[in-house]
Amino acid sequence: MFATPSTDHRLSYLPEAKRLHSGLEGWLWDIGGRWRRRSRLADELLDEAEQVLENQARFEKESNRHLADLFLQLSGRFRRGPAPEDIREALAAAAEVSRRTLYLEPYREQVAGALALDRGCLAEMATGEGKTLTIGLAAVLAGLVGRPVHVVTANDYLAERDAVALKPFFHGCGLTVGHIQGDMSADVRRINYRRSLTYGTSKEIVADFLRDRLVLGEFQDSRRRALQKLLSRPAVRSDALVLNGMFTAIVDEADHVLIDEAVTPLLISEQHPNEYLQAAVMKAHEEAAAFLEGRDFETDPKFGELTLTSEGRRRLEEIPPERCLLFQNARWKEELLMQALRARVFFLRGRHYVIDGGKVVIIDETTGRPAPQRSWRQGLHQAIEAKEGLELSIPTENLASLSFQRFFRHYRRLSGVTGTGKENAKELWHIYHLPIVILPTHRPCIRKFAGDVYAPAAEEKWTAVLAEVAAVHSVGRPVLVGCGSVSASEILAARLAAAGFNFRLLNATQLKHEAEIVADAGQPGMITVATNLAGRGTDIRLGAGVAETGGLHVIATEHALSGRVDRQLFGRCARQGDPGSVRLFACVEDELPRRFLPGWARRCLAHLLSRWPSGGVWFCHRLFRFCQMAATGMDYRRRLGVLRRDRWLTRMLPLWGMDQSLRER
Repeated sequence: MFATPSTDHRLSYLPEAKRLHSGLEGWLWDIGGRWRRRSRLADELLDEAEQVLENQARFEKESNRHLADLFLQLSGRFRRGPAPEDIREALAAAAEVSRRTLYLEPYREQVAGALALDRGCLAEMATGEGKTLTIGLAAVLAGLVGRPVHVVTANDYLAERDAVALKPFFHGCGLTVGHIQGDMSADVRRINYRRSLTYGTSKEIVADFLRDRLVLGEFQDSRRRALQKLLSRPAVRSDALVLNGMFTAIVDEADHVLIDEAVTPLLISEQHPNEYLQAAVMKAHEEAAAFLEGRDFETDPKFGELTLTSEGRRRLEEIPPERCLLFQNARWKEELLMQALRARVFFLRGRHYVIDGGKVVIIDETTGRPAPQRSWRQGLHQAIEAKEGLELSIPTENLASLSFQRFFRHYRRLSGVTGTGKENAKELWHIYHLPIVILPTHRPCIRKFAGDVYAPAAEEKWTAVLAEVAAVHSVGRPVLVGCGSVSASEILAARLAAAGFNFRLLNATQLKHEAEIVADAGQPGMITVATNLAGRGTDIRLGAGVAETGGLHVIATEHALSGRVDRQLFGRCARQGDPGSVRLFACVEDELPRRFLPGWARRCLAHLLSRWPSGGVWFCHRLFRFCQMAATGMDYRRRLGVLRRDRWLTRMLPLWGMDQSLRER
């Protein structure tokens, strides 16, 4: 049975993407952004939050029934357009419901964060400041409007955890809540999307959006479907769609979703057996074994590029076309060989992927988590499988793709929270129209920063890290060691085991109990080794007596490619006024200097550290920061490239607009 025309329109209507300003208009837009993220705004929001909490007191003696009736009345006002006093009244009532259902009384900074989200801002709140409740309060304000609200989380676990934990609170405010998991069927997803609020990851929501677009096909416009119905012709049934439309999105860990994932488009694909390609990949792998770096090809680690030398091209031309059917095409032969070389040189087991159950599983480089549903394109995935001696998987054909950058620009109301966003404030304003509001901590932060330690070689660095762990552990303090890759975490784990330490390891191969491991990282004497962002979204609470010994000690074993990621790791300690300390260890052989410093500079730096340690540390600190700036700039240019591609598609396909450009057949 078809839905009403208005409902059918809402299910598939795609709001116009937020404008991108350039030239003089862009300059004026930048000035507007500076005004919108002025420091005074945080003070204004905190003052308004004080008024909200004062209003909460008058609801303390009211019955639950009275509060339910109040939210019903407020919903009517919000649907017509709420006045400022309506927003303050709704927040005050929601704060009282939180006290009764969750036994949590929102404090001033959390209410200020909810007000910032309601105004379409990105609220920067330090780790442990209660972002989950802040989002819940803002979601109530958005849900009262009666339009779809999507709360975007970092992973499936957090989506389920937050939706279940806040369910009594939302029900007390007259709203329903659902969540999306990767293994849910289309029918279950449809039910959860029809709730007032839906929690889910960006990958799941974008994938559902793309699948709906493929189902609609040429009937993207609801008017075409209505016309087909009037003509008694078969058309797409709106009840076959999963999403309930796009209106409001509140993004948790917004820096990860809107910045880190912006350059990786989400693809909808299906398997297409191709025996010729699989055979060609194996042949290319065999031929690539004879090619040597420096003689046959040269590499550029900074950009991940590989070029053949004249000798390499001669060897390529000498490969007989009869070896493989696809080798009869010179361009195909070269591309397959280059993929085999890239797989061998640039893609490292333990950093870019792991082997699980005889399959290559990609590691998300920004989170350290496995991404079993993802695969590399253009034969690269099969080339890596050939390198590892595994059975080649069936190649896939892309049906549709969409960048997260483009998808989130289509929400009418977009907001988010993050612990680290100020580094990308300008980019977030220009692309997503999101001004950043930096809110103070509820209690003063007393985190102590120990001096950075730089070593000329990896062996010396790991020795120093082990000594640091032993020293801190000896006084009963818990230690959290953040590693840049799975392989690095396993190197340290082996050294700790050899030294007789008991510890817990959390990386892409040990994620089944991620939240539990991270939550216990603050217990006395606990040693936890993890990839940098594992367990993101889970608070580390200090165990009994830990605060008296100095709190959690966080160790970073290398600089991340972005200083923002370093800040995220350091933020795992000293939450909510607790004590804590951090120290960073790095060496000249780490990934950051290897990619962004020339060989002669690394050799000079290693020599300097060996002969003049104090001066070497001073130079290292500045050079590594320079490398991080170069890496951040390169990533920003990559995101701009994705943005330009999206704009080009829109201009080149004006008839079908965004929907037709999704298809890549």
